[in-house]
Amino acid sequence: MNNGLVTALIILVVVLIVVAVIAVIMGIRAKRATAQPPEPERPTDPFNTGDQDSLRGDPRALKAGDIVEVRGQSFTVRGSLRLSEGGWTWSEHLLDDSKGTQVWLAVEEDPDLILSLWTPVADAGEPGPKTVSFGGRTYHSEESGSAEFRSEATTGLAERGTVRYHDYESSDGALLGFESYGDADWEASTGEALSRYDVLIYPTAS
Repeated sequence: MNNGLVTALIILVVVLIVVAVIAVIMGIRAKRATAQPPEPERPTDPFNTGDQDSLRGDPRALKAGDIVEVRGQSFTVRGSLRLSEGGWTWSEHLLDDSKGTQVWLAVEEDPDLILSLWTPVADAGEPGPKTVSFGGRTYHSEESGSAEFRSEATTGLAERGTVRYHDYESSDGALLGFESYGDADWEASTGEALSRYDVLIYPTAS
């Protein structure tokens, strides 16, 4: 075998080795490019109420016709108000029992779920002062503002509008709230905070 043929064979072998190495490198790079990095573990809320929502119903999904049991007393949702102030939203649901008693259930997240039950009262005066005395309690001003509302089903209010509000709280946690819808006079309600276990919901079929 002459030297020229040997040289040609050596060059061919080297070229084949180089091509093989390049092919391997390109294959590795392609696999790395297509491989998806594992999703980071999402943080979980230690106060998440998902299990309770599945067992007791989700207050955030309340709508007209649903049955709500509050501390053993059954009510029907007559209608709902969906309120918004800036980027903040919450709901108030008009509840009615078999005797015609009407109360309001407020549902909001801050960020945890907050439930409160409100009963209309008379002769509570008007908001404005830093403290208001009513029913043997002294209430201290907590927050006030105005919001837009949208009415669903039966609430006794217009389909849309604005509402002013002023909330008070006593030292023992009792609540006193004032609301004025549109140009109407102030209406007062006493309120109490509810725990998630105080409320049981039987939703109607969608």
